[in-house]
Amino acid sequence: MRLFAIQVREFLVIFLLLFSVTTFSQHPSIMITQKNLPGIIHGFTQYSLLKKSLEQVKPIADEAIANPINVPVPKDGGGGFTHEQHKKNYQYILACGTVYQITKEKKYAQFVKDILLNYASQYEQWPLHPQKKPSNPAGKIFWQNLNDCVWQVYVIQGYDLVYDYLTLQERITIEQHLFIPVVRFLMEENKETFNRIHNHGTWAVAAVGITGYVMNQKDWVEKALKGSRKDGTSGFLAQLSQLFSPDGYYTEGPYYQRYALLPFLLFAKAIDQYDPQFKIFEYSNGVLKKAIHTALQLTYTNGAFFPVNDALKDKTFESEELVYGVDIAYADISTDADLLDVAQKQNRVIISDAGFKVAKDIAAGKSKTFVYKSLWIKDGNQGDEGGLGILRAGENKDQQCVLLKASAQGMGHGHFDRLNLLYYDHGVEIFSDYGSARFLNIETKSGGEYLPENKTWAKQTVAHNTVVVDQASHFAGDLNKAQAAHPQLIYFNSRKDLQVISAEEKNAYKGIGMTRTIALVNLKELEKPLLIDIFKIRSDSEHQYDLPYWYQGHITNTPFHMQSNVKRLEPLGKDYGYQHIWLNAVGKSSTGNASITFLQNNRFYTATFLTDSSTQIEFVMVGANDPNFNLRNEKGFILSQPKAKDHLFISLIESHGNTNPTAETTVDFKGKVQGLKLVTDSEDISCFQFLIDNKNYTVTINYKSAQAFISVK
Repeated sequence: MRLFAIQVREFLVIFLLLFSVTTFSQHPSIMITQKNLPGIIHGFTQYSLLKKSLEQVKPIADEAIANPINVPVPKDGGGGFTHEQHKKNYQYILACGTVYQITKEKKYAQFVKDILLNYASQYEQWPLHPQKKPSNPAGKIFWQNLNDCVWQVYVIQGYDLVYDYLTLQERITIEQHLFIPVVRFLMEENKETFNRIHNHGTWAVAAVGITGYVMNQKDWVEKALKGSRKDGTSGFLAQLSQLFSPDGYYTEGPYYQRYALLPFLLFAKAIDQYDPQFKIFEYSNGVLKKAIHTALQLTYTNGAFFPVNDALKDKTFESEELVYGVDIAYADISTDADLLDVAQKQNRVIISDAGFKVAKDIAAGKSKTFVYKSLWIKDGNQGDEGGLGILRAGENKDQQCVLLKASAQGMGHGHFDRLNLLYYDHGVEIFSDYGSARFLNIETKSGGEYLPENKTWAKQTVAHNTVVVDQASHFAGDLNKAQAAHPQLIYFNSRKDLQVISAEEKNAYKGIGMTRTIALVNLKELEKPLLIDIFKIRSDSEHQYDLPYWYQGHITNTPFHMQSNVKRLEPLGKDYGYQHIWLNAVGKSSTGNASITFLQNNRFYTATFLTDSSTQIEFVMVGANDPNFNLRNEKGFILSQPKAKDHLFISLIESHGNTNPTAETTVDFKGKVQGLKLVTDSEDISCFQFLIDNKNYTVTINYKSAQAFISVK
């Protein structure tokens, strides 16, 4: 009886597959469509960017067919042999499928057929991956379910590209013994991830939904769109509504916005191809278009993403996710000519309908310069959970850029860094964010996973350029408490001569209110705008307040007394990241203000700050309590006020002069700001003065006035 039941079930599966494969839409049908394929093929003879892009894809396909197929039993974690081989395999499958459609050379389609049949002969016998990551559900092909989702997103595209090359029986074998079990694993056995409002959930629903379209499985598509219960509380549409703000900001931060955009856009592209009446690119007020533009604005002019939260600092808008994003945004959502400028900088397009249109319009001279803007980018799906403030001054080739992080926590990838500041100039970082502590896919470094120091250092408040109270991190490092609260915008203005952003945080420490105001001010005596940084703290009880500035470059001048630890270094503290900081020296100023000058990328930067007799200036370096050499030896100075109730940190940062090591010349190596002094500081108003070339400037901030928030006279 049991054998009969199994035979009946297998018959029903085969029947359904026969039904699906005889009622499919035309293939290929995702990024490349049969309708536009002739134009794409012809385009390689006309458009250099399209030709160059094929020249980058074809060697991958040629490498695949030149070597024996290798589908190893999964056993290694990230960076290990089997992990990297299965990653190569999905890249091979997509590359070979693409090159097959362009050249019609059967050897490429044959590779895709053979490797998919190989996977189909093994997949059902594989158990859960033996190297399960402790923080996430295990996959079968990879150590975490997320990577299995990514694998399927790529592989189903390759399958779609060779669909018509395969016989009916081959399609049945691949679908019954590979894709149906994969979908069952992702959608049913990992239901929690599939229904999660998170980038892992996005990859899961994209994998299932795109597979559903290619295999004509409408039930899969509906569950991918609306969640496994089909009630809309989860799934792709809920993710679009909940994970992005009205400005298109992704709550986990720029790095994960880049990563999450690919499954969002690929699934949206498939929806638009198969169900155009859905108008998916208009869904949620066109949030996907906004997300592309916002992602680009979340980069500096060198293309690097602002590395807030868990971020690897080498990611730029040249990454594959943004190549897909720019191409699809331009071709399928709106023909914004500045996107063509970005595509030219990316120096490639996706071999696809969208990439063809981008290459064609670039060749036609339709590109316009991408303009970076000063912006307040709202966070939260209602736009009411703080945000990121960005101030920019100067042309792209030499732009000052300041970021104030006043956004929500960003879920598990968020850092405890309310009111954090990042500063860029002259193409590089000046005051930097550490990003995440991780060596991606390097197996000898915690298997390529986040290092233990990601929690003990990179997430902690002192690792950022913001105030730490009593050497304890914001919310005492409690994610749930941090997730429940967020900063608030007080003021934003992007006038050319005076750009300002101000935000407050009232929940990071009990009974303590913090307000940070940042301005870029054009002053005729200075060659570049002056960066003004005012950090106001209010409390009814005394605390120690530390304000770190983690700088890039080399100190060239410290005109005040310092006591250096030349024989023995000690950690600055015991917990919340302080245990990882070496204290190199301590300085004090007797003049009421002090300055530090450092050199970065052949330009000088002088930070002048207000002090009193108790202010300590601590020169520090990362690396203490790091037995496995996991941390970069970043350098910083900390303005430490050891005992105060209310306090006002005032820092003025000049960008000035240059040095030419080749010509051995140096110009303007000293800052001009002098005589910084506080005039008044009350609950409503902060006022201070300084001199430049004997001219007195007075800065007044009225925290209660939206019309006259700041004046510089």
